[in-house]
Amino acid sequence: MSRTNLQYDEAVSQCKDIFIKKTKDYGTAWRVLRTISVVDQIFIKALRIRTIQDLNTQKVGDDIPSEFKGILNYAVIGLMQLELGNPQVEELPVEKVDALYRKNIELAKNTMLDKNHDYGEAWREMSQQSFADLILMKLMRIKQILANDGKTLISEGIDANYVDIINYAVFALILIAEGKH
Repeated sequence: MSRTNLQYDEAVSQCKDIFIKKTKDYGTAWRVLRTISVVDQIFIKALRIRTIQDLNTQKVGDDIPSEFKGILNYAVIGLMQLELGNPQVEELPVEKVDALYRKNIELAKNTMLDKNHDYGEAWREMSQQSFADLILMKLMRIKQILANDGKTLISEGIDANYVDIINYAVFALILIAEGKH
């Protein structure tokens, strides 16, 4: 399990580095995004991964690991937006963004640790294709929750789906780094 902890932290560290640098470049322009817009951004990236997997070729430079990193960062944005509420034109200090990022990654990592305990790291035997498909499924679930005015009868909410998306992206990045994908 300690190997997974280290690998998880390394994958997230790469994503966070990109996120904070982009925050310094662009500010917090993402604050204007409503939930459906965040979902659509993740959808575009997940569908691109699936298309590259299916065609076994690509024409745009960003590779599959870059797309998984983008998915992770947009899912963190989704969690931050749910917490902050009221999407708007708003500049947040980098320090606040950093703290929000860390808080939401901690939530995702703790969820991963709990599930790993129960599932025995089954994700290590999964394919990159499955991670892309599961991310797409989670996005479809979020869209349905939004169509239901944010209400669920028995299922987890939007936040839990974002957490799962973060963890699927991390798992894909770990397996890619191990040369398994």
